[in-house]
Amino acid sequence: MALGLNNLRPAKGSTHKKKRLGRGPGSGLGKTSGKGHKGQKSRSGYSRKIGFEGGQMPLQRRLPKRGFTNIFKKSWIEISLAKIEENFNAGEDVTPEILHDRGLIKKAKHDLVVLGTGEITKSLKISAHRFTKTAKEKIEKAGGTATNIVKTQETPAEA
Repeated sequence: MALGLNNLRPAKGSTHKKKRLGRGPGSGLGKTSGKGHKGQKSRSGYSRKIGFEGGQMPLQRRLPKRGFTNIFKKSWIEISLAKIEENFNAGEDVTPEILHDRGLIKKAKHDLVVLGTGEITKSLKISAHRFTKTAKEKIEKAGGTATNIVKTQETPAEA
């Protein structure tokens, strides 16, 4: 039999009948429709406040507040020499933008740090915001260059 829109069926057991509430005592869900008797939860429009514990002091208010989040925290994107070695050919330039285009780092907007894990045998021109000491030594030993990217502070135009 050919498959067509006229004979499509869901897989056996994947669909369930809708609960039909308030259809008499024989249905098992008649009269109060499975909501019990009276009370706030039986009313239409009821929605519990998140974290409400029936008047008891909620957990999020019982626990002490500790620490803070530093909004000026510096976030670095790390990349190892081994990753650079396997994705670039000798003599190529390596910049955060190129790394982002090749899918090796998520975003080029964060500062990039090159880690010294792994070995490098190719001569590459690597530009990053920071290098670890071992990474810089390994790059220069392989005949490449490690250039630090210096961000300039943008000053607002004077009126």
